[in-house]
Amino acid sequence: MTQDNGPTEELTREVAALRREVQRLNAHRFIRVHNSFPRMLAFSLARGLAAGLGTVLGATVLLSVMIWALSQIEFLPIIGDWAAQIAAQVRDMQN
Repeated sequence: MTQDNGPTEELTREVAALRREVQRLNAHRFIRVHNSFPRMLAFSLARGLAAGLGTVLGATVLLSVMIWALSQIEFLPIIGDWAAQIAAQVRDMQN
């Protein structure tokens, strides 16, 4: 009687494939960066600085466009006066 080694061979191939994938994952740059605390800290700092800069620049552009749009509205009495006051304050801050 011969034993069927089919499932055992298949399991061996699967484990070998899994081992190769884990080695590939460990060699990935993202994992290498996060394996070292100083590198992870530097990466997180750079990511935070980029996010903060993007937020500030985005808010600046958005507010500039909104203030410009509000300053163009002069035909509505209440909103026009309010927009003119905001535009004057912005001009005063620039000078």
